[in-house]
Amino acid sequence: MKTLREAKVGETVKVIKLHGEGAVKRRIMDMGITKGIEVYIRKAAPLGDPVEVTVRGYELSLRKADAEMIEIE
Repeated sequence: MKTLREAKVGETVKVIKLHGEGAVKRRIMDMGITKGIEVYIRKAAPLGDPVEVTVRGYELSLRKADAEMIEIE
């Protein structure tokens, strides 16, 4: 299982599944990250947290903990 946290800068990946429970999962979905959507990894902070991605045409910053809940291919 590969997660969004493991994706490299410059990659475009497809979301397979969202892990997590209740409010955390709902917040990720509210940000536009849902099953089947493509996510482009724009850049990462020097220490790797947060990661900036492009989803549905807008930029979004994700913490490592949130990125780890997003399974990709």
